[in-house]
Amino acid sequence: MRLFTIGFTKKTAQHFFELLRANNIDLLLDIRLNNRAQLAGFTKCEDLEYFLKEILYCDYSHCAEFAPTKDILDHYRDKKISWREYELKYNKLIECRNISDSICDGFAERFAAYKNIILLCSEPTAEKCHRRLAAEAIYKAHSNIEITHL
Repeated sequence: MRLFTIGFTKKTAQHFFELLRANNIDLLLDIRLNNRAQLAGFTKCEDLEYFLKEILYCDYSHCAEFAPTKDILDHYRDKKISWREYELKYNKLIECRNISDSICDGFAERFAAYKNIILLCSEPTAEKCHRRLAAEAIYKAHSNIEITHL
């Protein structure tokens, strides 16, 4: 299984879907806190699910268990906490949610039917995005998963 990550910001719909097609993505896991925001454009949950099916024959699932809390996200966006503090708070949240046990440990089994899975968030790069942290948490449980950030 290959695990990818992608952010939709600063990408056209054409570029976004071409990246998914080029990497044979067959399941998109939406790990955003708010996947219905007006600013989401072509990635609003219902629209995205439709586009994925029609354009790529790709499945869609919203996995809110990987999303940060509103407080953590707001504090980072408002510059009340640094990226390092955000990482610590997000990783602690993942630990408190028992994601390592309940989701990450069962990740390969839960999504065994898929070969190329992608985690979706909004940030244009993975460097300072929780999708990278989520991918790393999954990797800790399944080191045989290859991670690529698009």
